[in-house]
Amino acid sequence: MNTFLLMQGAQQAAGGQGGAGSYSYIILMVLLVGVMYFMMIRPQKKRQKEEQEMRSSLEIGDEIITIGGIVGKVVTIREEDIVIETGADRTKMKLQRWAVNTNVTKTEQHRKEVEAAREASKAKKNKKDNDKKSDSVKEVEEKIEK
Repeated sequence: MNTFLLMQGAQQAAGGQGGAGSYSYIILMVLLVGVMYFMMIRPQKKRQKEEQEMRSSLEIGDEIITIGGIVGKVVTIREEDIVIETGADRTKMKLQRWAVNTNVTKTEQHRKEVEAAREASKAKKNKKDNDKKSDSVKEVEEKIEK
């Protein structure tokens, strides 16, 4: 129904143009589909691929959070399911791999790597600033000596 109304509106906007109006409508629809693909479908597929890679790269000892909010440590890994250990009493639970939402261990490692990179760039920047300052101090000292 909506497409019929859109087509009717496009024909009215085209007026007496006939074929030219239908071509512009087709181009408009193709552009709309292209924008929807790049704004909605492509990012969703990218997110799904990242989640699948995270679930397939689980290792024994990783701390995870499930989609239900259960926090545990991976004890056993099988093809389609995993066994996690939760709480102080070490209760074991068998879960499907698709139920894993976040790998906390990998997230923390990534966060530490990012922080280390930031610190290294700050140190490098500070070194450059200090070198510039020392160069300008040397220039001033040379001028004073002259």
